[in-house]
Amino acid sequence: MKYDYIIIGAGSAGAIIASRLSEDPRKSVLLVESGPDYKGLDDLPEGLKYGYASTKSNWNAEHNWQYIAKGAKDTPIAVPRGKVTGGSSAINGQIFLRGIPEDFDTWAEWGNDEWSYQELLPYMNKIETDTTYQEDSGDFHGSEGPIICHRFPKEQWQQGSKAWVEACLSAGFPECEDANAPGTTGVGPIPLNNPNGIRWSTALGHLSESRHRLNLTIRANVTVKHILFDNGEGPPTATGIEVVSEGEAFTIFGDEIILCGGAIASPQLLMLSGIGPKDHLQEIGIDPIIDSPGVGENLRDHPLIHMLWKTKSNVELSPYQPNLQTTLRYTAEGSELQNDMIVYFQSMANRKMGIGPDGIPGGGYEIGNPVGIAAGLGLNLAKSKGRLKLTSNDYRDQPDLNYNMLDHEEDMRRCKDGIRMLDNLAKHSSLEKLIEEPIYPTSIDLETDEALETWIIKNVSTGHHVSCTTKMGPDSDPMAVVDQYGKVRGANNLRVGDASIMPDCVRANINVTVMSMAEKIADFIKSER
Repeated sequence: MKYDYIIIGAGSAGAIIASRLSEDPRKSVLLVESGPDYKGLDDLPEGLKYGYASTKSNWNAEHNWQYIAKGAKDTPIAVPRGKVTGGSSAINGQIFLRGIPEDFDTWAEWGNDEWSYQELLPYMNKIETDTTYQEDSGDFHGSEGPIICHRFPKEQWQQGSKAWVEACLSAGFPECEDANAPGTTGVGPIPLNNPNGIRWSTALGHLSESRHRLNLTIRANVTVKHILFDNGEGPPTATGIEVVSEGEAFTIFGDEIILCGGAIASPQLLMLSGIGPKDHLQEIGIDPIIDSPGVGENLRDHPLIHMLWKTKSNVELSPYQPNLQTTLRYTAEGSELQNDMIVYFQSMANRKMGIGPDGIPGGGYEIGNPVGIAAGLGLNLAKSKGRLKLTSNDYRDQPDLNYNMLDHEEDMRRCKDGIRMLDNLAKHSSLEKLIEEPIYPTSIDLETDEALETWIIKNVSTGHHVSCTTKMGPDSDPMAVVDQYGKVRGANNLRVGDASIMPDCVRANINVTVMSMAEKIADFIKSER
């Protein structure tokens, strides 16, 4: 059988694009996913079903690709990515925060005029049912979308959350009631997509609305080896994919191939298929079809550093309580970038858990043994860039990921200043009465700038927002892999529709942005067909 559309990856983007394209009963849609598929809420394992209400970890589970990358100064870090329908939206932290208008307007200024804030805002509203503002959604909230968003009201805040907000307000940070409204900054409730503790992924939100359609085929536990091309006269034309299912190879044909594997798998698959930097492909033993030097370059993320404080015995800590309720966004002193810093406060926190014999950072946290409160300091619009390369021409081998974190001195400066700011904030009376002692960083780590920098390099990890590795851009940008419609330059019938096409990472957790982009890409495709 030949499909109208083949979508590779059923994650935050792929599940949405498949759902939208299958709205036309005349079009046949195939959605392939490397991980398993759970057909409904009742079928989900606990670790996927619940967010804060679960004591099951996804970090070492079969639903995580378990990538290992180089973080700062080649320090290894764990990079979790979802391997299941719903993708990383099925294992993530459920933070439903939008990028700020300046992020998207900058994209437009760079030659992507379809991606300004005004162009993307309708899609941000389309994806969500914001229960906090459902009765008065106005221009900046959605009330009929597949993904359920909420904020914890102040009367439900945990003891630590209340103390944290009090300390921030006392320090002069403004109060922010709605972090998803344009032009906002400061401290307040964080928008989340975990109603009643359930992680509302695109599998639950979008695929639940479309999987009954006879023209939508979802094939799980299928790994794509490479894309097939007709290399006759003219540009290479994508005609299908070669896949492996239960150890057996199959060839599947389609009129249009849409990559939604995410910012790691999509550039990896392009290179495995002969699209990428010519010299690198030849070095790996792959015949180049299209010399595209930007594939795998421009890797962006949000460096994230956690601080943990042991609380006194009278502070109530439960592994089932909502640990993430509030956030702080602010502009680093001396920075020209608005809202370039973010802090995620946890009113209940476990110790960090490494992966492997050397305790690789980023591997999640101990489960069911809360010890105190924590704050995660995130850096937005980092000036350092990373890159992705192949390690072989075998689709089963993980790529070489170098995040190159904090390589730029301004990135390190902002992080050091942020850590010291949070250390001072913890001395405020509202928090001091809860805290028994710091666990990390220690007073020795904070003693000098050199000591703090050493501690940061060892402990900085991913904010789980890898992006920009097949960036979009105009013809004048030689590093642009796709145009602003997601079409791969130099190829026919091939498109990318996930986080990898961002030209720069937004100043927020990226899941809302990726979902909104997928809705817009789906509209591009439908209008062309």
